[in-house]
Amino acid sequence: MNINLLVTGANGFLGRAFVAESIRLGLPLRGVVRASSKKHQAGLEVCIVPDINGTVDWMDALQGIEFVVHFAARAHVMKDSSLDPLAEFRRVNVVGTLNLARQAALAGVKRFIFISSIKVNGEQTKVGEPFTEKDRPHPLDSYGISKNEAEDGLRQIAKETGMEVVVIRPVMVYGPGVKGNFLSMMNWLHKSVPLPLGAINNVRSLVALDNLIDLIIICLRHPAAANETFIVSDGEDLSTTQLLQYTSAAMQIKPWLIPIPTSIIQTGAKLLGKSEVAKRLCCNLQVDITKARQLLGWVPLISVREGLRRAVEGYVRSGKELK
Repeated sequence: MNINLLVTGANGFLGRAFVAESIRLGLPLRGVVRASSKKHQAGLEVCIVPDINGTVDWMDALQGIEFVVHFAARAHVMKDSSLDPLAEFRRVNVVGTLNLARQAALAGVKRFIFISSIKVNGEQTKVGEPFTEKDRPHPLDSYGISKNEAEDGLRQIAKETGMEVVVIRPVMVYGPGVKGNFLSMMNWLHKSVPLPLGAINNVRSLVALDNLIDLIIICLRHPAAANETFIVSDGEDLSTTQLLQYTSAAMQIKPWLIPIPTSIIQTGAKLLGKSEVAKRLCCNLQVDITKARQLLGWVPLISVREGLRRAVEGYVRSGKELK
């Protein structure tokens, strides 16, 4: 079977799930992984690329490829020690992405799917005013700025070469194998840590890993996806308090949530130098997925509760907790 799909970041949280589903569906693919990666999924042809930057020669990896799904990126870093974080994000997420895209176009790739971020839209929304694809970009951190610049560059390449580009902006993704803040949250709940988050009435959009992967697969061949941008979520919004409650229910434990007013949480966080943490916990970030529903006929595969159940199942199965 000819390989016609190239997946970068194939060993990452999103990439591994996409590869597994593609193999299940019988899609012939080649995965790009870093040289340091040691474990690869059965059935995956592997191409090793030490780094994603402007000097990588992709032509061997792109042989016979019709579609590219580009997950690989310098991810959002909570405690960035780089002297110039924006330059580092640009090196990988902008220069590296556009280098791959230009070579993909030269190699005859038909469609390039770029996994961007809702941070291109901004960091928070007003109640009842969710982000949409029509909004003017308003990235506020280095990660979001680099993703926005990569999107702009890809659209220009599409105009110049005729290669179709699809941009997908996920909100926070959760599922089996999730790391970062979501894993920390599950650890807190598992250990019955008292949390002052029992009275937060914000509105947050999330996306289950299965829902994101399903949309990406639809975008591979759907004719209406060409040169479009899609925001993706579960289509169900939760408050931070509800998220903790639902996740605890999936764990079959009772959460220890203390109903502290949001204003006190924000004031305390400011005094501790944790204002950004408080913002993520207390502010709104809501998105509208009407475009994907109407243009592609896409509907989320699973509900938030089912997505959380699967995330918790993966957490228990892995047996890995942050210490």
